[in-house]
This record gives sequence, C-alpha cells and structure tokens, in this order.
Amino acid sequence: VSGLMFILVRWCVRRAGMCVCVCVSSSERIVESLEVVTLSGDVPVKRFAQQNQLPVHSWPPDNVDGQFDVGVVVSFGCLLHERLINKFPYGILNVHPSLLPRWRGPAPIFHTIMHGDTATGVTIIQIRPHRFDVGPILHQELHQVPENCTAEELGAALATKGAHLLIDTLMTLPERLAHKREQKQTGATFAPKINASMSWIVWEEQTCDQIDRLYRAIGSRIPLKTTWMGRTIKLLDFVGKCHISLLDQRRKLVPGSLSYQKESNTLAVCCKDGWVGFKAVLLKKRLTAADFFNGYLHQTVQKKTPYQTTEALFVSRKQATEEHQMSTSTL
Repeated sequence: VSGLMFILVRWCVRRAGMCVCVCVSSSERIVESLEVVTLSGDVPVKRFAQQNQLPVHSWPPDNVDGQFDVGVVVSFGCLLHERLINKFPYGILNVHPSLLPRWRGPAPIFHTIMHGDTATGVTIIQIRPHRFDVGPILHQELHQVPENCTAEELGAALATKGAHLLIDTLMTLPERLAHKREQKQTGATFAPKINASMSWIVWEEQTCDQIDRLYRAIGSRIPLKTTWMGRTIKLLDFVGKCHISLLDQRRKLVPGSLSYQKESNTLAVCCKDGWVGFKAVLLKKRLTAADFFNGYLHQTVQKKTPYQTTEALFVSRKQATEEHQMSTSTL
C-alpha cells in the first residue's frame, strides 16, 4: 500500500513472557494483531486500514508501552525518538527500497532510475534514533532494474518484494537480530526529495540518455520543462532519442534547436549529444507537436536563415539566466 506507514505488530506466539517468532504454514497467522499509525490527512494507508477494520492511531502514537512486540515503518519520513523505539522489545524495523547504504534518504527509487543504476533491491534495517537509514541490516535482497522502466514500475516491483521480505524477516526475527550487520561506510549515497527544480532541462549539458532517465524518474509527476521566448514550456509525451535528417544544412545547430518531424508528428530537440523527441507541449494549453509547429514555429523555419533565431530555440533556464545577467550588466 502506497503512502506513509507505521505499523505496530504483536506476534501470534508467546512463550515464557517473551515474544517468539516461529515458522508456520501458510494457513496459520504470523501476526496476532496489527495496528496502523499515520500522519494527519487522508493518506492511502489510512483509508486502507479503515476499509480493512484495522485500528488507526494518529502520530505520535501513545499507549504503546508493553502492547506490541515490534514496529515497522515504510516511507514514514519522521525521525523516531529513542524513547519510542525502546517501547518495542524487538525495536522498530524499516523497509527501504534500495541496497543500503546506497540511496539513503526519502527518494531512493527516483534516484535509482535517474542515475541509471542497473541493480537495486530492498533492505530491512533496524531503526536507530536521530538519523535516517543508518541502522543495522537484518535482511537484504537484490533486484535487477528492468531496462527502460519508470520509477512507478520499479516502485511497484520493490513494494511486492519488500512485503515478502518483511514477512520472512518477522518469521525469523530473533535469528535476524542475532546476525544483524552494520552498514558499510563506503558506498553510501543520499537520495534527496524530488522537487520541481529537477525538471528543468539543460540542453547544452544533458545527453539523450540523461534526459531519458530524468523523464522515466520524474516525468509522470513533474513535467520536464524548458523556456521558449521567455515563457515556460512543459514537454509532454517523451518518445526518446530521435534520428533525424535536416533538410536545411545552413542552420547552425546548437543545443535547444528544434525540428518538427512531420512523418511521426514529433517535436525533436537538440541536446548535448543528439536529439530527443516529444509528442506534445503545454504552453497556454496542451498542443500536439503539429499544433506547436503550425502555430508558433512554421514561419520561423520558413525563413531559412543561416543562423538560429530565438523563436526556433528552446533555451535552458540556466542559459536564460546567464544571458539576462550579461544583458543587465551592460546597461
């Protein structure tokens, strides 16, 4: 279930006043009771819990002393105090969608795609207070990243893998805790939150592959953007690398140059090492590549000038800012 999640777990087997985890058949329960803690708001986990008659607590939870054996957090985003962790005999576990220590932080799946990792995985760690994603590893499983997959597709696959890994960890928790291992200091990377500033394309610096990975990482949530004639353009329906032939060889091709491909109804844009294509853009409204060409670019292309005019270029925000600073400095 997507969303912020903190669950409180009581095992179904107790012996001599201690919690004991045993391997049971699929027809028997592993968990005696399960309750959910969520942050404020109508988050999906809260709706799921209510629909399935699971008790729901608001954050921070109270009255948990001696009530539960172990806590589990998934994409929770709140630091847990030591006094809360100590209320659970077996501590609090975290299901994290990466091969820790790589991609600690709130957005590991997005950065896995954005940086072109070919392998990732799921890690079950024991929570430590005061810092995110640094606790000892109890269980870890590798997952090969499918070629050309999106962050949503990878997230769905890792969610399923993580659920199975969590159940396996709960079934063997005392043994897992006895053999836990500290994370290595080498190879640690941080995956900060995704934000809108990441969606600006820098045509003169980014390659076709980098733009492709950026789109697959964040494109479904935050449209890729550029500037045109001083206005923000959102680039929609990315189709990947384009192989084009330009009829007008006199034009000076620079990053940001535009070429409308009539046969495929694609707007091709020149980047650092080639061309990438989009089927639509968002200006004042959504426009197909044909609409944008006919309504805005056609007259510019027909001029057949030996050099690109500003009307025939997408300009990165970085370049536009630098040009603005240069122009104002000469006034």
